[in-house]
Amino acid sequence: MVNGRDIYPLADTRPVVVKVNQNNPRIVITDGYHISKPAKISFTNADICCFKVECAINDAQFYIVFAVMVVSYLLGMFTGFILLKVFAFLPIVYLLAFYYMNRKDFFRMVPVRN
Repeated sequence: MVNGRDIYPLADTRPVVVKVNQNNPRIVITDGYHISKPAKISFTNADICCFKVECAINDAQFYIVFAVMVVSYLLGMFTGFILLKVFAFLPIVYLLAFYYMNRKDFFRMVPVRN
């Protein structure tokens, strides 16, 4: 969302070109549930700025947490050790705590060097 008015869909494969008529546009990234803090971009040195949108939890972290959760639950199920089943839910608690402690930084605009 640019300047509280214009909404641009962000595709994975193609860049989004946003034309602004004034300096210092305010940009907010949202997916409908999560929202970033507003970012102001200044065009004093260049006419074009390139950014990449990233999530605070990357794919590797998500896959590791999922693997730890599955392995610990299956070990708890096959061994009958109840603490392993309880331990299986700790990765979910970790991801939720990470999200709620960094809610405004969940989505980030990272400058890309040309």
